[in-house]
Order: sequence, then C-alpha cells, then structure tokens
Amino acid sequence: MNLSQAILEALESLSSNKMRSGLTVLGIVIGVAAVIAMLAVGTGAQDSITGSISGIGTNLLFVFRGAPDDSVQNSKPLTMQDAAAIADPFAAPSVQMVAPVIEGGFLIAAAGEQVNTSVSGVTPDFFPLRNFVIAEGEPITEEHLLGRASVAVIGPELADSLFGRHDGIVGEDLTINGQPFRVIGVWEAKGGGMFGSEDNRALIPFTTAQTRLIQRRTRDQVDMLLVEVVDSESVPQAVDEVSSILRTRHRTDVGADDFTVFSQQDFLQTAATITSVLTIFLGGIAAISLLVGGIGIMNIMLVSVTERTKEIGLRKALGARKRDILIQFLTESSLLSLFGGIIGIGFGWLIAFIVERVALASGTPFYPRIGIDAVLLATIFSAAVGLFFGIYPANRAANLEPVEALRYE
Repeated sequence: MNLSQAILEALESLSSNKMRSGLTVLGIVIGVAAVIAMLAVGTGAQDSITGSISGIGTNLLFVFRGAPDDSVQNSKPLTMQDAAAIADPFAAPSVQMVAPVIEGGFLIAAAGEQVNTSVSGVTPDFFPLRNFVIAEGEPITEEHLLGRASVAVIGPELADSLFGRHDGIVGEDLTINGQPFRVIGVWEAKGGGMFGSEDNRALIPFTTAQTRLIQRRTRDQVDMLLVEVVDSESVPQAVDEVSSILRTRHRTDVGADDFTVFSQQDFLQTAATITSVLTIFLGGIAAISLLVGGIGIMNIMLVSVTERTKEIGLRKALGARKRDILIQFLTESSLLSLFGGIIGIGFGWLIAFIVERVALASGTPFYPRIGIDAVLLATIFSAAVGLFFGIYPANRAANLEPVEALRYE
C-alpha cells in the first residue's frame, strides 16, 4: 500500500464518521490553539518588558546604596560628592553624564482631585539621560535649581488623574504634601517601567526636594545615581570606574562594596530570564491540552479497530500485510492530528489577535508575537501526538488473526 492510497482510504474512513472525527479533531485544535496563544502572549510580554527597560535610556548605569546581598552592615549613603567624583572626566573617562535622584511618596492634590504617587527631585541632566521628551512647557533648568523653585513637571497619566486632561495644563497649580507648586511641563507618555508607571509621577527641582519635601540624614544624601556611559561598548569599563571611585570614597575593600551598580544589560537579562520561564510555564500548561487530545485520538482509534475487526480480517485474508494495516491506522490518526494542528494554528492566531485588541482598548500597548518556532513546535508536537497515540491501536489492528477477526461479532 502506497502513501497516497493510505491517505485516500484514511480520508474515506474518517468521513464516514464525521461527528466522531470532528470531536476528536476538536481536542487537538484546543491544544494547539492554547500552545500557540500562550507562547505568543509570553513572547509579547517579554518584548514589552525588555522594550520598556530599553526605553529608559541608552547605556545607563543605576547606582544604589547597599550591597546586592545586604552582606555589608552600616553602608555609607550615596552623596552629591559621589556624583561629582563620578562625573569627573579624568577619574571616569567612560562616563558621559551623572544625574542624582531623591525620591519619596506624597499626596498630590489639584482641582479637587488627590493622588498618592512618587515625587522625584532631579537635575536638568535627568531629562536627556532618561529620554524624557517634553510634550508641552519646559523641563527643570539650572535656574530652577538655584532658586529652589516651586515648580513641577508631571507625567500625562498624573495630569489626567488631577485635571482630566494632559494638554493645556502648563501654569496650573497643585499641592505636594500641602505645599503649592506650579506645573511648568508635561512629558510625552513613556508607559510602564521597571519601577512602576513612568507617567504617574512628578519631577521637581533637586534642591527644592532636599529643602522642602524629602529629608535625609545628611543634606547631600541621594537615593540613586543615574550614570550615562559614552557608548555601549564602554559599559563594563564604566562599571569598573564607578566602582573604583566609590570604593575609594567609601573606603571599602573589593568584595565588600556598600553600593550596587546595575547596568541595563543586567535588567534585560533578569527580565528575559523571568519571561522565558513564564513562557515555558504557559506553554507547558497548554501542552497538557494536546496530551488530552492525544488520548482522545487513541480512544477513538481503539473504538475504530473494534468496529472494523471484520474489515481488518477480510483485508488480511485477501493478502493485506501487517505493515499495510499498521500504515492505514497510523495514517488515520496522523490525519486527525494534522487537521487539528492546522485549524489550531488559526485559532491560536485569532486568540492572540483578540488579546492584542483587548489590551490596546484598555490603554495597554501589548503585542503578542507568533514566531515561526511556535508554529513549528505546535505542528510537530501535534503530529507526534497523533503518531504516538495511534501506534497502540494500529499495532493492535495489525496483530489481529484473520480467522478470529472474521468470526468476530
């Protein structure tokens, strides 16, 4: 029996029981669609998270107080003097710009609305370093720092919460922790970030935050240093330079650092690891549906063998070989799985498309991505399921004795 003849006979056999074949195919459709959709969602989540981290800025280092494993007790705080030392081109030639930041959570009120959110004291270098583009108004300037001005640049999400709009609000008044501030600018939407929404926060002059809102143990203490490196190739060298400067200033030994330096690559690798595990987990759960579908195929093929026992006996009596019977039933199970896989790919794409539309409608830019690897994996897996769960019924049919099969009632 050649392959084309086996396929034709399999199609004829399956079409004679359309309802049963359709329900069997449905199990594979659900399994493949779930695998495709879950992998697409996982890949889309990975793209979204890594894209948000990449959008924070280019070639950035984040310097925090304390050792990564909290092994160093009584760590010294980061200070403005640390920032100035790192910004020295002779001490750190790989560093292009340094922006100190202090942060706190406060109640912001305006126009009868109140929002609890993050307030950061920043310098003018913060805006180009973090790729904050001003949509209207102006950013914080050196004049604002020198005058300790009561001005604020706010995100569009915060503007919507307070004023019901995010345009035409320059010059509006708001209060932070009961103290009056004037809005001088609104930046373009950036979306979510690794520290929460980038658009639901306020930025005020660093000196104003120091003196009026955010009190620290020492006047020049900062919460974080943002360091921009001259280019991506110089990031490892910049990490060494920054670490060396801080070790010297804090008088710590190598291996006993009381600070932590993160690069964007560190965040990207961590995010990629987490989302990869999530994708595998989701795909594994979805694959269980394929397993259930495969069991359904085996069940139906066993029923088919029982129903067609006389037919099998007659074929073998007329000269059909064991291999011919085996191929016939394996072809039927493989076709069931193949049809389910093809239809499942289409349904998986449809589910991913619906998820994308729902996300966009809710204001969350999320784009599930169906890769060729996911399609090949689902197709190959579904075909393997059909073959694996079809082997036992096919082998059982092929081993029937012709005489006993013809006498079967």
